[in-house]
Amino acid sequence: MSARDLIGYGGCPPHPRWPGEARVAVQFVLNIEEGAESCILNGDAQSQAWLHELPGRPPRVGEPDLSVEGMYEYGSRAGVWRILELFSARGLPLTAFAVGRALELTLAIGHALCAAGHEIAGHGYRW
Repeated sequence: MSARDLIGYGGCPPHPRWPGEARVAVQFVLNIEEGAESCILNGDAQSQAWLHELPGRPPRVGEPDLSVEGMYEYGSRAGVWRILELFSARGLPLTAFAVGRALELTLAIGHALCAAGHEIAGHGYRW
């Protein structure tokens, strides 16, 4: 096993030679995760315990958590379409970190990302 390189280029990084002599690079990332979270409907024993907007909320065991599921559903039902429209109107590309199960459940989102020419990056199958 080789040692890790924790120094990299140090204080002498190479010039990135960005197009048009740009000095800043920006990447927009949209997570597509709805439906892949822990959920009774997915056969899980409990609802999603974290990565939602209710910090400290214990998971629901053996029953759905409609509040958490509703937060996730907003993304696939409304949020993603609003974001895609904003980016389309400005001709901006984005990268979608897409969870496989989420795309299986929302094929229209995957088709819309492809049709708009956005980059889709694998973000696992389930959480």
